Amino acid sequence: MKLKFAIIALVMICTHDVMAQSKTIQGVVTDAAGVPLPGAGVNILGSKNSASTDFDGKYFLKDVKTTDKITFSFVGTVSQTITVGNQTSINVKLVESTQSLNEVVVVAYGTQKRAKVTGAISVVGAKEIASVPIINAESALQGRAAGVTVINGAPGSSPTVSIRGLSTMGNSSPLYVIDGVLTGNLSGLSPNDIETISVLKDASTTALYGSKAFNGVIIVTTKKGKKGAGVLTFNTYLGSQSVSKRFDVMNTQQYLQYAKDLGSDLTARAATFGNTNTNWQDQIFQTGLMQDYNLSFSNGTDTSSSRYSAEYLKQEGSIINTGYERYSFRANNEQTIGKFTMGSNIGVSFNKTNPERSAGGRTLLEHAIKMAPYLPIYNADNLGGYQGPSAADGQDAENPVRVQNLGNQVINGLSIIGNIYGEFELYKGLKLRSQVSLDYYTRKDHTFVPSFRDGSAHSQGYSTTNEVNQFGQTTVFDNSLSYKTTIAEHHNIEAIGVVSKISGKGQSINASSRYYISNEIDQLRLQDANLSSNTYEENNLGYIARINYDYDEKYLVAVSGRRDASSRFGANNRWGNFYSVALGWNIAKESFMKNSIFSTLKLRASNGTTGNDRIDNYRYSASLAANYIYPIAGAAAAGVTLGDAPNPDLKWESKNDRNIGLDFGILDEKFTGAIEYFNNKSSDILFAVPLPASVGSVGGNQIVNIADVKTKGFELSLGYNDREGDFTWSATANLGTSKNEVVSLAPGITSVLAGPVPRAGLENFSRLEVGQPLFYFYGLQTNGIYKNQAEVDAVFGAGQTAIKPGDIRFVDRDNNKVINSADKTNIGNPYPDFTYGLNLTAGYKNFDFNCFITGVQGNDIFNAPLFDLQGMQRLFNASTDVIGRSIVANGVVTNPSATLPRALGANQNWASASDRYVEDGSYTRLKNITVGYTLSGNSYNKYFSKMRLYLSAQNLITLTKYSGLDPEVARADGNANSAGIDLGRYPQPKSVIFGLDVTF
Repeated sequence: MKLKFAIIALVMICTHDVMAQSKTIQGVVTDAAGVPLPGAGVNILGSKNSASTDFDGKYFLKDVKTTDKITFSFVGTVSQTITVGNQTSINVKLVESTQSLNEVVVVAYGTQKRAKVTGAISVVGAKEIASVPIINAESALQGRAAGVTVINGAPGSSPTVSIRGLSTMGNSSPLYVIDGVLTGNLSGLSPNDIETISVLKDASTTALYGSKAFNGVIIVTTKKGKKGAGVLTFNTYLGSQSVSKRFDVMNTQQYLQYAKDLGSDLTARAATFGNTNTNWQDQIFQTGLMQDYNLSFSNGTDTSSSRYSAEYLKQEGSIINTGYERYSFRANNEQTIGKFTMGSNIGVSFNKTNPERSAGGRTLLEHAIKMAPYLPIYNADNLGGYQGPSAADGQDAENPVRVQNLGNQVINGLSIIGNIYGEFELYKGLKLRSQVSLDYYTRKDHTFVPSFRDGSAHSQGYSTTNEVNQFGQTTVFDNSLSYKTTIAEHHNIEAIGVVSKISGKGQSINASSRYYISNEIDQLRLQDANLSSNTYEENNLGYIARINYDYDEKYLVAVSGRRDASSRFGANNRWGNFYSVALGWNIAKESFMKNSIFSTLKLRASNGTTGNDRIDNYRYSASLAANYIYPIAGAAAAGVTLGDAPNPDLKWESKNDRNIGLDFGILDEKFTGAIEYFNNKSSDILFAVPLPASVGSVGGNQIVNIADVKTKGFELSLGYNDREGDFTWSATANLGTSKNEVVSLAPGITSVLAGPVPRAGLENFSRLEVGQPLFYFYGLQTNGIYKNQAEVDAVFGAGQTAIKPGDIRFVDRDNNKVINSADKTNIGNPYPDFTYGLNLTAGYKNFDFNCFITGVQGNDIFNAPLFDLQGMQRLFNASTDVIGRSIVANGVVTNPSATLPRALGANQNWASASDRYVEDGSYTRLKNITVGYTLSGNSYNKYFSKMRLYLSAQNLITLTKYSGLDPEVARADGNANSAGIDLGRYPQPKSVIFGLDVTF
């Protein structure tokens, strides 16, 4: 009997060995469209036996048993696990992931699973960034992140970005962090190198960055090498851009009649130029070419990864002689040896910008719409070869083609942004990390203008050379200790402590000179020379701590704190303390939600503070203004006077952020969404208040903590994903509101006027006042046109001669029969009621489609070009609308339906800002539409992993009531106090682009 049992046991063991005999499995891993996925992971569950796919998505896995389970995975897709059984060939299609809970989100000094995030974060991924060919990485956020406003500018300029409206009066730009490096913008970063952009919007997510995070944080993670065979990628596009919209100004015939009505008969003058009819706007706008070439290579192993990339970008502007050129290089490497990991992320960028130039305090567009149309562009008899106005023309607009083309202005820049880090695991879950980061830049702005004389109104009898050389660098040394553990399977704890030392320094040298002998020498010299320079140093020290706790990813708590010291404040208030507390509840994980339609349902709330020290260095101390001449003992003596006044009691701006959010996903994330409500209060806002001349300072100011401001609003994000079948599509939409109000001002201050540098007819009209939005438009209200003398006398009384029929009727708010500053009021709000975006993507077999719409609603724009076109304060070319202006005869307006005043009317018609030039700035813009096709077949798959062709167009359609060239208006001079003021800005062009993406 024992012998029988032994034989049976032996047979069963042998049978098991035969069944468990190892074999080789092979196959191909593709995406939902059948495109091979190189670098996909192929792993036997619970084993170290693994492989990765090659260029063609193929894999080979040895020593596989029939009972094994193989997991197939690729970034951004849903992993699949398949039991081997009798199969020897397994082909897998990985569909794009729609499950957001397991997504890893980049936060301050680390990462978190989306399920554990308790703060307000918006994430834009590489696929969304790649769907639109863009020049600046910041543009990828426009319309894609709720509560984020992006306004693009001229070639080479960084877009203006604001998060959740305006909460301060100075620098309102967010902090940018590229792979852990703190920086001021993303201008040197190629969009092709970006993996994700995370926008941190509340104190729970930003407090760890302390003083730098007052306006929110934008964290950029660049692409890294992935495990598997090397991947070579080449992307390129070629296209053109142009501006088609023009202001409708008078032609030569209309202008000559208009001039005659104003008392200047220019008929004979125009005849000397052959009655030319120059459209000056057409002369400054052009069709510009765009081209971009990007090459990258990445690979990785179990212990190392690397990625290298290079890009060349050239953009000709839509205005003559403007453009931008950039060379950028990036190298990301990481190596792990046992418990030690070391890596680096280095980006280098060289750029050259040809900017739009100005002259005489006027923009190029202002000159173009004011120039007399009968003047030709060129005149070979004039020095310099251009024609401009003379005294006989009765005006002094400058030839815009000469302004932009005579001589040159070139801005060359170098940017180096990178870090080196090392991390050592001291104990399981306990890691020590050190990182050194560098943000370094140089900028050389060189301008040369030769001598010229294009008429008696404008001439220069010498050549001028101007040069501004700048450099700056910021180094950050971070040391952190982090610990991560799980207790009793459900209690998850993450803690981190950081000491951060930030040091910055920089220098600027400004030089200019003249040369009377030749136009051929573009060099600085001592002749009529001016020279100045300035240097600065700044330091910041921060102590940081954060603890995150969750129970089974169901109940969440996050607490953080930071103590900062800034050299921008005096010893009295150098330190600031900032904190945040956040709670979260993943309701979908509760047992009573087990069979519900919700795959995600998370409620979260946060409260905390951040600080702001973004003022110029040394402003807590006094400054001196030089080059003043004093009469001493009957002779002139050089001296100095007070420049800016000191304020040793300056202290941090602080902002208290309160945020409540709800994230939801329905039907396994087929429908997704997030709702946010925020209510923030900024206290002790820093602002430069002008000093009265009586203190002995001419044009000086003093930085003070001047105001408290409330900002509140809602944000909504919605998404739909259909990933089944040959036809797939998705839609995402977002909407964000923001409303700010000044709630208090410092004692003794009732209001402050600010804005861009005033020019003829335009004063400082942005006002700060309790109960109003930050820097609303402050001016007079119009109420039609005075039609006859009786209407004038009814307001002002008989006898006055300043105001006559045909002049603008302004509202006399105090009924004192005088129109002055006491009658001014709120005439516009530059901030939108809400911003929105809609992104549609679709795919059918090898075709792909993207349509992206963005817009703003409810903001006002002060249209300064409208003042130039309709002001009629002196003889310039103007809008054809002025042909229908008020015509006065015998004290009566003969065309009473006219809405424009008489020409050369009362000073009040144009000397003060009024709602006459304020327009609705709302717009909806088709920002992008793209159609692509991925080539497939044996002839292509033999050489390429992927080859895609696409055609894309930007800014094709804009729906707006704004009469200017472009409603996408940023700040006139970059400051928050000039928001919504259009001084003739560089308009966004329409563009058409053809592109190619190839992966080898």
